[in-house]
Amino acid sequence: MSLGRLGVVGGGLAGIATALAAADAGADVVLFERRGVLGGLTSSIERNGLSFDNGQHVFLRCCTSYLALLERIGARGMVHLQDRMDVVVLSPSGTRSSLRRQSLPAPLHLSWSLATYRHLSVRDRLGLFRAALALRALNADDPSLDQCTFEAWLQSKGQSPAAITRLWDLIVLPTINLHAADASLALATVAFQEGLLDRADSGDVGWSLVPLASLHGAQAARALADAGVTVRRSTPVLAVEPSPSTSRSVVHIDDEDVTVDAVVVATPPATAAALGVVDAAAPAQHLGSSPIVNVHLVFDRQVTDLEMFAVVDSPVQFVFDRTTSSGVRDGQCLALSLSAATDYMAEGTESLVKFFTSALWDLLPDARRAQLVDAAVTRERAATFRGVPGARAWRSGTVTSAPGVFLAGAWCDTGWPATMEGAVRSGNAAARQALAWLAGSAPRVESPLGVTP
Repeated sequence: MSLGRLGVVGGGLAGIATALAAADAGADVVLFERRGVLGGLTSSIERNGLSFDNGQHVFLRCCTSYLALLERIGARGMVHLQDRMDVVVLSPSGTRSSLRRQSLPAPLHLSWSLATYRHLSVRDRLGLFRAALALRALNADDPSLDQCTFEAWLQSKGQSPAAITRLWDLIVLPTINLHAADASLALATVAFQEGLLDRADSGDVGWSLVPLASLHGAQAARALADAGVTVRRSTPVLAVEPSPSTSRSVVHIDDEDVTVDAVVVATPPATAAALGVVDAAAPAQHLGSSPIVNVHLVFDRQVTDLEMFAVVDSPVQFVFDRTTSSGVRDGQCLALSLSAATDYMAEGTESLVKFFTSALWDLLPDARRAQLVDAAVTRERAATFRGVPGARAWRSGTVTSAPGVFLAGAWCDTGWPATMEGAVRSGNAAARQALAWLAGSAPRVESPLGVTP
């Protein structure tokens, strides 16, 4: 016997996680997605017979909820997860170093990498240890941490401009989608503690071996169908209207009204606010967004044997070999992932391709001898919320003031930055609350959301 009917608005990772968790618990679930595919902000485009992802969405071993979702949709074998964190870091000067964990307990597992990190002076390397230990000792739940930028805190711990840009920003940029100068110390604390400092294996890096449209979209569609979830794609929702008299909600779409016993709105805050969820209005106004740009370059030959690498002293940030997943048969496809990419949003594709091809030449000499045979640029204007100081006050909980209406999304107060892990945790939390509502229990506030994977 069904617990009741749950509507889920949004087919991104948060919505997928919500729908599967609720269906597995016995709810009758209908999911509405405005686009023709699932996956939300993790998607792919097709061009000239090749597939390019809209962002290089990596994850870490500490992303337990995300990894559990991959298992649930049968996609665990479609990703690669390093046996041991190993990130090569290049610079245009030719200097090469590596951030690789050793077989020691945290935080000693990074001691050798920091001590031999060639992009910093010996004095700066020694200072890294003191700052890392101080960061590990912070209480991520301390409200005062969200009133300070990560850069200001690092400066107070004696970190030089070189140390901030050549080491700390390497982690802050891809996890918070902001530079240390803008990022909240609270979010940076979570990123470093969860991803590097609390467990030795937490920072092992993983990425998809297939297009994201296959990993999240196609695999999730099959899993949802097998779970009995009704998925209505290409179905924009116009409004969500709770009914106080019946404790039910009405989901308004173009040609009909769908009545449900509870609804989870798993969309960005601006979309949720436009649907009539009043609790999303303030976040939509105050959280803001930060963009991500990816430049995809297809060469006629192999120009590097590295699967991925980071870069300092260059406009290039991270580079991933996406040859197999993109469908390139001859040559090599490299994806240059650019976080906090506000300066590049207005640049034309041709200009960006030319600029970053030249920047790549300074890093990979073999690229100068290769011919660029194809290129594409993907832009995600509102890839994440802006995790600046004060942002946490505007991150909503999953329980709203409307009876039977709940929120999900990486922007919600998961305690994590806006990552795939945060999105899944928010979906799991929303499912728990919605299931409790369907079972006749009063919603309870979880703080932070998604602590239980």
